[in-house]
Amino acid sequence: MAHDRPLRLRGLTRPLGAVYNRRNQITMKASFLPIALLSLLAVSCTSIDGTMTNMRGESRYMAGYTNKREHDWKSSPIPDDVSYWDGDHLTGPPMIKINLTQQKAFFYKGGQLAGVSKISTGKEGRSTPSGAYKVQLKDIDHRSSSYGMFKEKGTDRIVDDDAEAHNEPVPPGCYYEGAPMFNFLQFAPAVGMHTGYLPGYAASHGCVRMPDGMAKKFFQNAEVGTPVIVER
Repeated sequence: MAHDRPLRLRGLTRPLGAVYNRRNQITMKASFLPIALLSLLAVSCTSIDGTMTNMRGESRYMAGYTNKREHDWKSSPIPDDVSYWDGDHLTGPPMIKINLTQQKAFFYKGGQLAGVSKISTGKEGRSTPSGAYKVQLKDIDHRSSSYGMFKEKGTDRIVDDDAEAHNEPVPPGCYYEGAPMFNFLQFAPAVGMHTGYLPGYAASHGCVRMPDGMAKKFFQNAEVGTPVIVER
């Protein structure tokens, strides 16, 4: 076509070529919109350090060794053929021994073995301190004051699932939530025994993680002042 014929619509006159170009622009914008929305969603669901946030609400500290946290933080990927409790009938003063090499905890009543638990102690560089201690604090619903996550106020969206409260500032519009450490028995500064994930080796930041059932037994039978011996 050598010349565009005028198109009359409600008193407006435009060349057909101009209408065609306008349609192309609208089509291009419509095609670009889903891409832009996807980009926006990707940004909104990305944590501060550039990794996708964990929408289950778990803390990386509880996972301890991997970025993938599909597991329940109370569980273990390895069958537990170590832990048992047979001490409800025993009496006498309690005592706890923790063996870092064996990755086991032993509970005694009156000098008799009441139970044994599989554990996961501090990893290299954050090892659980050896020595003689006593239970200083019992807190059944304890949460970490050092390790946890930053969440967005109002939405509770996780923006950092591996936060260290004492080493990094809380981002604007966010708040800190400590990692769960239920059935907590503190025996040294910032170190205690608690329910946690056991990958099969030393993986914590210094605490002693235990299967949930065993953590409950140790918690129920220990008292403030109970001796705790940590040995290699």
